[in-house]
Amino acid sequence: MDLHKEILQRCQAQYEDIVAIRRDIHRHPEIGFEVQRTAGIAAAELEKLGITVRTGVGKTGVVGDLNVPGATRRIALRADMDALPMQEQSNPPYKSIFDGKAHMCGHDAHTAMLIGAARVLNEMKDRLKANVRFIFQPNEENLPGGAPAMIEDGVLEGVDEIFGLHVWPLVDTGKFSICEGPALGQPDTFYITILGKGGHAAVPQITVDPIVIGAQFIANLQSIVARNVDPLDSAVVSVTQFHAGTTHNVIPQSAEIVGTVRTFRKDTQRMIRNQLKNMLAAVTSMHQAEYRFEYDGGYPVTFNHAQSVQKALQATRTLAGEAHVIYPETPVLGGEDFAFYAEKIPGCFVFLGIRNPAKDIVYMCHDPRFDIDEPAMVQGMALHAMLAMNYE
Repeated sequence: MDLHKEILQRCQAQYEDIVAIRRDIHRHPEIGFEVQRTAGIAAAELEKLGITVRTGVGKTGVVGDLNVPGATRRIALRADMDALPMQEQSNPPYKSIFDGKAHMCGHDAHTAMLIGAARVLNEMKDRLKANVRFIFQPNEENLPGGAPAMIEDGVLEGVDEIFGLHVWPLVDTGKFSICEGPALGQPDTFYITILGKGGHAAVPQITVDPIVIGAQFIANLQSIVARNVDPLDSAVVSVTQFHAGTTHNVIPQSAEIVGTVRTFRKDTQRMIRNQLKNMLAAVTSMHQAEYRFEYDGGYPVTFNHAQSVQKALQATRTLAGEAHVIYPETPVLGGEDFAFYAEKIPGCFVFLGIRNPAKDIVYMCHDPRFDIDEPAMVQGMALHAMLAMNYE
């Protein structure tokens, strides 16, 4: 039997149990570094296989090593474990039991798929040519991310190359998509306070209205990308919060604005940051107001290395067929702390299609109605396993 057919067959045999693990994790979401239960599941599953396990890596991460006698190279496969601080709005039978916490980004599936891949690779370990490291990481969703803490604890020591995947509702189940070079952007955050002069809403002439100033600033922001960024480059500036006032007849003292900047290039990032501050200074000066401005740089750009992309392409095309691999995929301005690993060693981050309109599984990650088409997990497990089996 061909290797890829054997891997798919073995993954299919694991499917029902891996779905059960995914649904259990989905019911019990954990946030940030507080992923003790989920990490415990990953560690216990690896220990059942006789894989060498380290816990508490990067605070609450889990690392498993499947060592091959005589092997000199090591491939790493990474899954993230954390959920989001948001409410799940749909009602699957495995809905989150915790208010304000939900797996609306698919990390439950990432964790379960890597457990499934570990099982399959353990079954086939006599044919492995390289050591395999399984990385279960906390806190992907929040700065500073979980990857830096895991790297600090030595998760990449002795690793030659790293691969990760993310379920992706923009791509149909049965397909993969891969970018070369920049795959995901750098997600920065800005925090602005406009300091005006409050007063009665009936006499605005003796106030300095921070709402009017904030509205002008937000409207002006739309020109930054439209008139300063090369049309062949990509960038996003989005305001996501605007808070001011407490009642209908009082002009408030201040207004708060929060937003995000997404870029692929450092020079574009610097330009946008400078333009934000310059525009803020200009509009507040014009109205005799003051301001506070904070800008937090997010994760680096997630960069897929050419050599790693070729290995991922070979594996996905063999598993799914060339017609079901989208390459080169258009980069996305979302952010991922997988970027920290790929800054240190070669790596590739693959998108796994989980979209199925017939099941109403069409909602983007971080949407409160997000879910995954679970049969896609067979392909996710198989990709991890195929990459490892082909590695030498």
